[in-house]
Amino acid sequence: YFIMAPSGSGKTYFIKNQKEKHWVDGDTLWEATGAAPKGEWWIENIEKINEIDQRSDVITVQAKKLGFWIIGASNYWLIPDASVLPPWKTHKKYIINRENKNYEGGVKSDRLDQVQNHRKWIEEWAKQNKVPIFDSVAEAAKFLSNK
Repeated sequence: YFIMAPSGSGKTYFIKNQKEKHWVDGDTLWEATGAAPKGEWWIENIEKINEIDQRSDVITVQAKKLGFWIIGASNYWLIPDASVLPPWKTHKKYIINRENKNYEGGVKSDRLDQVQNHRKWIEEWAKQNKVPIFDSVAEAAKFLSNK
């Protein structure tokens, strides 16, 4: 399975705190395979971001074929199995808390406009492809785990 969720939506928190270790962090997978560079690549120009997202899609497809369940924010053409869009107030709180308490990467509060644009893109992409949208990573993971 592949769950698509924007930066700061609780992906890493969910992965680190899952009781049964079914889900893999897409960032870790994509960096390990060279699809995505380490560091703040999301501040690059849109052509570079699209290139990274396309490489990440190729890796995600292959990982899914091997039985991996992936949660990540990188996507260009691959239709996810579920999407996550927390309520905006909650999403902003997650980003600010992460930035102030335990920052390990991802978009910071000075780029909330980029997060909002990504959310709009995810919502449109999900609706266009009939992908279910959930308020939390846990809800999306539970839905797919019960399929």
